[in-house]
Amino acid sequence: MFFFKRSPVMAFMGQILQQVNVVQEMAQKPMQMMAQQVVGGVWKGKGADAFVQEVQGLLMPNASKISDSMTIVHKNMTRAVDVMDRADAEVKTKCAALGDVFGAIYKG
Repeated sequence: MFFFKRSPVMAFMGQILQQVNVVQEMAQKPMQMMAQQVVGGVWKGKGADAFVQEVQGLLMPNASKISDSMTIVHKNMTRAVDVMDRADAEVKTKCAALGDVFGAIYKG
């Protein structure tokens, strides 16, 4: 007699974590590697310095913010699922108790 449909929410939460991994694997890590290569000397000069500054000062912090935001959404959804599970359990308990009361009245 559960009212909360857990599986669609859990599937969505799994997708959020997948997207966090995508941001980390396809955005953050490649940017870090490129900046490290430039700092390591594969590209020199003002353009190289500007590139590293842009990656480290703008792109990396924004990619981190995106990843952090998705992680926070996942944590908040986990808390919400816990609240809904507790509410379902309480409703189930109260309905069973009410059923017992009506059963006792009926047997009267």
